[in-house]
Amino acid sequence: MKKEPLVILTGPTAVGKTKLSIALAKAIGGEIISADSMQVYRHMDIGSAKIRLEEMEGIPHYLVDVLEPWEEFHVVRFQQMAKEAMKKIREHGHIPILVGGTGFYIQAIVKDIDFTENEASPYREELTRLAEEKGADFLYEKLQKVDPKSAQIIHAHNVKRIIRALEFYQMTGKKISEHNKEQREKSSPYQFAYFVLQDERAKLYKRIEARIDEMLQDGLIEEVTALKEMGLKRGMVSMQGLGYKEILAYLDGECTLEEAVEILKRDTRHFAKRQITWFKREEEVIWLDKGKFAYQEEQILEAMLQILREKEII
Repeated sequence: MKKEPLVILTGPTAVGKTKLSIALAKAIGGEIISADSMQVYRHMDIGSAKIRLEEMEGIPHYLVDVLEPWEEFHVVRFQQMAKEAMKKIREHGHIPILVGGTGFYIQAIVKDIDFTENEASPYREELTRLAEEKGADFLYEKLQKVDPKSAQIIHAHNVKRIIRALEFYQMTGKKISEHNKEQREKSSPYQFAYFVLQDERAKLYKRIEARIDEMLQDGLIEEVTALKEMGLKRGMVSMQGLGYKEILAYLDGECTLEEAVEILKRDTRHFAKRQITWFKREEEVIWLDKGKFAYQEEQILEAMLQILREKEII
């Protein structure tokens, strides 16, 4: 049976995915699914560098502006929503294009990762109570005994992940580290092309800093102020996003604006570095180095189309 086609266009933050994704969608008859953990939220436009309506140029976009900032959004929910979007796109006779920089979200789709261990069990309540009564270290020691490999990866104070790993072991008799390894090694149910757009580190960092300066000019402080007035707080998933937690710290009087901006620029550079590291670990990745194409978008697009033809995706 022929596998369904899927195109991925990713890369570090500020590398220039948005413009290229529109050109690609137009060229192949595609519709875009955002693989971004922040653009899904309404009222969070500037800090998330959300694509504007006029930038979409008529190309349908999914998972953009669909949740309120106080709603939970995580990989399991992303996977469900993205699969629904893919179904709709195929019904339109079009090709789904996953665009965004959240590597784990992309992996969840490409490998069709099974997240059944996320379903709550009574044992989870018991473990949560134990964590409150005896502390994270107590649970961490339990994890070290049953799944030492997971204990090496999971931080001793990451109670949520420790509980999930112990719960999975209790429910299935299997180590979550083994389960995760199996999931990563699964072959994809899709006929896919996984493009990663990249640029020289120094140029990328310059773009990141320029983008943050632009966000501030466009009203990032006002955007975070409005969110604060809506009752959004530090602990919420949406407010953990880059650009939001730093400005919130400034608004709460924890640092000067200058310090907040410096931290934001530094942390965004670090984030871009981590994204690149993630993509380097992924299999079957096709790197698109902007410099090799003399920064000509038409040339990059033509190379992508050639690969898509070779892979019989188009």
